Amino acid sequence: MSRKVYSNFIAGKWSQAEGKGKFENRNPADFRDVIGVFPLSTTVEVDKAVHAAAKAYDGWRLTPAPKRASIIAKTGELLLKHKEELARLMTREMGKVLKETRGDVQEGVDMAAYVAGEGRRLLGETTTSELKNKLAMTLRMPIGVCGMITPWNFPIAIPTWKIFPALICGNTVVFKPAEDTPASAVRFVEILEQAGLPTGVVNLIHGGPAAGQALVRHPEVRVVSFTGSCEVGREVASNCGRMLKRCSLEMGGKNAQIVMGDADLDLALEGALWGAFGTTGQRCTATSRIYLHHKIYASFVKSFVRQAKKIRVGNGLRSNVQMGPLINEAQRNRVHEYVKIGVGEGAKLECGGRIAKGPGLKNGFFYVPTVFTHAHSEMRIIREEIFGPVVSLMKVKSLDEAVTEVNKSAYGLSSSIYSNDIANAMKAVRDIEAGITYVNGPTIGAEVHLPFGGVKNTGNGHREAGKTALDIFSEWKSVYIDFSGKLQKAQIDTD
Repeated sequence: MSRKVYSNFIAGKWSQAEGKGKFENRNPADFRDVIGVFPLSTTVEVDKAVHAAAKAYDGWRLTPAPKRASIIAKTGELLLKHKEELARLMTREMGKVLKETRGDVQEGVDMAAYVAGEGRRLLGETTTSELKNKLAMTLRMPIGVCGMITPWNFPIAIPTWKIFPALICGNTVVFKPAEDTPASAVRFVEILEQAGLPTGVVNLIHGGPAAGQALVRHPEVRVVSFTGSCEVGREVASNCGRMLKRCSLEMGGKNAQIVMGDADLDLALEGALWGAFGTTGQRCTATSRIYLHHKIYASFVKSFVRQAKKIRVGNGLRSNVQMGPLINEAQRNRVHEYVKIGVGEGAKLECGGRIAKGPGLKNGFFYVPTVFTHAHSEMRIIREEIFGPVVSLMKVKSLDEAVTEVNKSAYGLSSSIYSNDIANAMKAVRDIEAGITYVNGPTIGAEVHLPFGGVKNTGNGHREAGKTALDIFSEWKSVYIDFSGKLQKAQIDTD
């Protein structure tokens, strides 16, 4: 059977890489299913893509922002039109269930609408001057070529979080998607092209770490936006730091949910299950630690384990499946190794801890929902990001103890508290060290008009989504307009 061969997209044309290196993109629910063959791009292709983006920069930055916005809005309309097609491709490509991949596309639709609105704002400030007959203001200015390195778990949503804000600010883009989801990236770029994006404004490069490193280190790339592991993020930051270029990092999480004794326990249970096992636990916002007030600990654990055992694992294209596969064999091996580490450290395995078996599962990278109890903050399963369907439930005596335990993590992305006591809720919001805190909701489910990102090892202080996303992709310019007709000296001519 012939396999579809995909190309890079550089300067408005689809073209193969000069080198012979290729990689296959396989369905994690059935590794016999080859979605396509993609080029392992080298520095040659990266250089061509960056030069194409640099060449397109002046034309794009001088395009009025409302016109840029109209192309982004059209892209959103096309994403909506092709929502089901894109969702099915994503599920086939990375495994999460159709309900989630439809939501992934919808996030892109929503981001397009939100960012397009900025085309008639991109607000600066006008302010007073200390001198007579002088006006002061600030403007957002574009920066140049942006290198976008995106993960596989949100193949449409995360690229839109990065690319749309960069475009509305007047920048051009070289986009390097994860090796596990290149086909979704191709369709996204095809839609951008269909929406009328000018030649060279967005360029797509496929490949592995070598292509990513070449993009980060390229001297004409002025901004790098990266989502992925802490280990790679540190390397990205180090390279950008040496070259004095802007860098936005969104990395790991070890997210915690607190359930107090006064909480709506049915609601908290539903949220905990969704937070822990949605996207097979392969979210940076996944709930991997749950701190339960001692009064409800035993009953909650019993209910949680019972419901976890009922989760239907399988191919995400099937309507009755609730949880799909892990992304690849290496990730499944990693998850299983962490389970063995947890058992070895003395945590109690309440359920799961094994490769899922059964009809339709033997050719995929499936793992059953896994629950630990009797874990503590010194264990690796509590400290380190597993990125799989593994969660630990722990007992606490008070809110203060719960918050202390939550804050012991080296990460600080998302957090959650379930309580009907407003004092408990507000103390958690104030005291938890995280970029996001939910009250009576799970740790996952961000909205596009609010800043997304975290503290500590989760990132480097920048935020995606919301109006703050514009900050990484634009420079502030201060403008002084003196209409006095004479030389005025700030801080000197103040009489």
